[in-house]
Amino acid sequence: MAEKTRYSDAELEEFRAIIMEKLEVAQREYDRLKSTIMNKDGNSVDDTSPTYKILEEGANTLSKEETTRLAARQQKFIQNLQAALIRIENKTYGICRETGKLIPAGRLRAVPHATLSIEAKQSGSK
Repeated sequence: MAEKTRYSDAELEEFRAIIMEKLEVAQREYDRLKSTIMNKDGNSVDDTSPTYKILEEGANTLSKEETTRLAARQQKFIQNLQAALIRIENKTYGICRETGKLIPAGRLRAVPHATLSIEAKQSGSK
């Protein structure tokens, strides 16, 4: 039997459903992080006291920086999921970009935006 070179349309639809679900969750999380960064539910004009605790401001700045990093990471994850959807449309989804072989379905279910097989990833490819 010849080695499979791509996933069937039915399999691609299964992966599309997984990706769409992860994309929806990721987008909600990104929106939440963005809202936190913009401080939409934060301080009103009533909070103008110049004696506001300096230590709290420092902690808030650190927290905001960390939230910004998380938001950037989440945005990259969203972009990777969107790129995976394009690969599904092109019927190239699930093909390792290093070896040209199919990435196992189990790996794609766990990491649906994967572009490398475990072997290629472990061999130091980036």
